[in-house]
Amino acid sequence: MNFTVLTIFPEMFSTLLVGGIVKRAIENEYISVEPIDIRGFTNDRHRTVDDRPYGGGCGMVMKPEPVAEAVRHARKKRPESYTVLLTPQGRLFDQQVAQELTGCKGLILVCGRYEGIDERIREHLVDDEISIGDYVLTGGELAAMVVIDAVSRLIPGTLGGEDSAQEDSFSTGLLEHPQYTRPRSFEGADVPDVLLSGNHGAVKEWRRQASLLRTVLNRPDLLREHHLSRDDMEFMKKLQKDIKTIIGKHSTES
Repeated sequence: MNFTVLTIFPEMFSTLLVGGIVKRAIENEYISVEPIDIRGFTNDRHRTVDDRPYGGGCGMVMKPEPVAEAVRHARKKRPESYTVLLTPQGRLFDQQVAQELTGCKGLILVCGRYEGIDERIREHLVDDEISIGDYVLTGGELAAMVVIDAVSRLIPGTLGGEDSAQEDSFSTGLLEHPQYTRPRSFEGADVPDVLLSGNHGAVKEWRRQASLLRTVLNRPDLLREHHLSRDDMEFMKKLQKDIKTIIGKHSTES
């Protein structure tokens, strides 16, 4: 997949080449990342990309002309690509959206700055709008990097093991189970015996139950939409019974 990033700070994306999964994915040609400087599509000697907002107000707004020219240039170069504006007003980016975007042949990621981009760009020149969370960044570059990272790791081959991405938190609808490695004992804390048993069935069951427990404790909202198997339900009922027993015991003592 090709990621084309439209930005006034293309140098920020050099960090993707420093190391990690994205760098290896680029080197192995699973993906490519091409930052394009929006300032290259201005027509004045100052390379102006912003202006005061109509109607007054603080801050500056990105002008439509250079952004539009940059988008059209990217689309001409990559006509199969899907154009996404990174904006706080967009739909919330999550694992499901990341998986959805892997179906695109390419992504053109438009990074806003200042108080945002002229509304006419959003209305006429983008296919989608995405927000990475309910907060405001100084620009869309960091959001674009998040999208590139999350989508790239779902492309077959980028992680090495084909099942790696499918076992991550949120990919199954649950938080990931706890992970351990050597040494077996660390500062008095031991690796659970089941993980050392060699019993693959028991390990799989422990991981599923640990994943359910972690989700109940940290993100119970995820379980409202997640399908639970019969075994999951049996575990949850036992958990509920144990909790009631503990609460009842302490209520009696108090």
